[in-house]
Amino acid sequence: MNLAEIPLFAMLRNRLGYLGERQKVIAENVANTDTAQYTPGDLKPFSFDARLEMAKSSGVSITQPGHLKPPSQRGGLGAQFKTVKTPDSETTLNGNSVVLEEEMIKMSEARMNYDAAISFYQKSMNLLRMAARPPGRG
Repeated sequence: MNLAEIPLFAMLRNRLGYLGERQKVIAENVANTDTAQYTPGDLKPFSFDARLEMAKSSGVSITQPGHLKPPSQRGGLGAQFKTVKTPDSETTLNGNSVVLEEEMIKMSEARMNYDAAISFYQKSMNLLRMAARPPGRG
């Protein structure tokens, strides 16, 4: 059984990829705290509508395992998400608009969401294991 073919696990995989990519973007913002003229970025929120539009816009479906993937589906999970410039609430005299407190709040939100998704993934795996057990074995 391939877990990627189960819609729940495919959605969780995409969610985890989004959250991992968001943590990378936030870490990049923190690393550039002292860079002049740096504007922090963030990912667009993960939404069902955005995923649906991405699937529609590719216009190509894979009907056989040997077919090439469309360009929108190539690369790692991070290739699916676009970074947008989102200045924080303050800008320093050198033009840098990274506020460490705001970035740390974003990072902790991303971490909590990541932990929740991992927990949901583990609980779903446990349910599958329980369902696959022969009757009478607890």
